[in-house]
Amino acid sequence: MTSEIHFHVGQIVRHTRFDYRGVIVDVDGEFEGTEEWYDLVARSRPPKDKPWYHVLVDGSDQTTYVAERHLEADNTCEPVCHPDVNAFFDDFKNCSYQSRRKIN
Repeated sequence: MTSEIHFHVGQIVRHTRFDYRGVIVDVDGEFEGTEEWYDLVARSRPPKDKPWYHVLVDGSDQTTYVAERHLEADNTCEPVCHPDVNAFFDDFKNCSYQSRRKIN
């Protein structure tokens, strides 16, 4: 991993360019997608050597893959409405989701 991760699994974030909220379900220390996807979707050319996040989009059934530079913490403390939230998390408390995966 080449960079410090600023957000964590279960944290609610807001996309700064497209103004949607979501919850982080996974973190890659650096870009792990394909070159074809990057060329097609990552139009602003965010750095590949910084963290990227898998995000369940609030009010939708979409999941996005977002470069860290396009995210900020969401301070509304409102839960996310997404059909897959319960597949990843057990509970929502203190403005964050609690992961189903147990960390030893």
